[in-house]
Amino acid sequence: MSDDRNVLGGALEECGTDPVTGFYRDGCCNTGPQDAGNHTVCAVMTGEFLQHQREIGNDLAAARPHLGFPGLKPGDRWCVCASRWLQSYEAGVAAPVVLAATHARALDVVPLEALQENAVDVPADPSSLL
Repeated sequence: MSDDRNVLGGALEECGTDPVTGFYRDGCCNTGPQDAGNHTVCAVMTGEFLQHQREIGNDLAAARPHLGFPGLKPGDRWCVCASRWLQSYEAGVAAPVVLAATHARALDVVPLEALQENAVDVPADPSSLL
C-alpha cells in the first residue's frame, strides 16, 4: 500500500490502467528520485492537448512499442510531466486533471489553482474530448 498523497492531501488514487500509466507503470502517478520528469499530473487526454504536446516536442499519441508505450488517444488517463502539463496550461490547452490521482509533488511545479481550474471527472462519453 502506498503512502503517497494527492494534491488534496488524501491518499493517491489510481490514474489509469488502460493503458497502464505512471512512471513505475503501476497505474498511479507515484514518483521518486528516478523520475526526473516529475510524471505526477493525472491528465485526461484531449485532442487539443495531444496536438499541443506534439507541437512542443512531446508526441504522446505516437506508439513506441519498443518502450511498451501504446500511444495515447482522447479519453485516456495518463500521468504526464508536471512541467509539460504546465506548458499546455499556459498555452490555453490544458488537459483536464483528476485531482485525487495527481501526486502532491506536482505542486512543486504547478500551482494548485491551475490544477483546480481544470479538475474533472472522466466523462461517461470520452468522444466529447475529441
